[in-house]
Amino acid sequence: MSDALAREHRTVSRVTTILEAAGQSRDGVRLAGLAALLGAPKSSVHGLVKGLVATGYLEEQAGVYRLGPALDVLVRPARAEFTLSARRALESLQQTFDETAILCRLVGDAVVYVEMVESRRMIRYSAPLNQRRPLYPTSSGKCFLAHFSPRRRAAYLAEHVEEARRALVEDELERVREQGYAVNRGETVPDVSAAASPIVVQGRVVGALAVAGPSARMADELEQVAAAVRDEAAKVAPRL
Repeated sequence: MSDALAREHRTVSRVTTILEAAGQSRDGVRLAGLAALLGAPKSSVHGLVKGLVATGYLEEQAGVYRLGPALDVLVRPARAEFTLSARRALESLQQTFDETAILCRLVGDAVVYVEMVESRRMIRYSAPLNQRRPLYPTSSGKCFLAHFSPRRRAAYLAEHVEEARRALVEDELERVREQGYAVNRGETVPDVSAAASPIVVQGRVVGALAVAGPSARMADELEQVAAAVRDEAAKVAPRL
């Protein structure tokens, strides 16, 4: 290991200053305020905050920036009240179907598993927690995508889905919004199927519940599983 003194890096310093300002302000911060704080052009600061939004370290609403979920999900353990509220739902789903039940969070343009109750069966779905996964075609990711603003959803699909398939994906996401759940039939991991439903609080999707397992067991009852996941997600929402 080098004994050289650590030196300040301008970009790193700007990013940490942005995060600290967002964390210290109860009402959030605006681009103009950040530019003034950093003594930098708005265009330069805008690129930094958009990058932080894309990775989930900031959230933006009507031009106001606040700390995002990445700090809870990736840097420190997920909020206890959030996971505890969902734990009963996960246990109920696992006991009903004896498949793995998962609590998912949106982090930037990715989905992260933050809590899991695994199936007791020898062959089961298992995945590490607190790692980023693509929004599409995961079942939980579809739930978040379906509730994105049209502009944000179109931008994501333009980057991650080939043009010839985008209309079909948009139709699928419309069905997810209408029926309140999404399914995945071996689209992410071969021979693994899953169903997920968003947890909606005051019109905002704050998480998703999912059940996943081998397609050989899940395929015939996937719609039944999806309906149960939707019911449990509806029960979790009022407790948050």
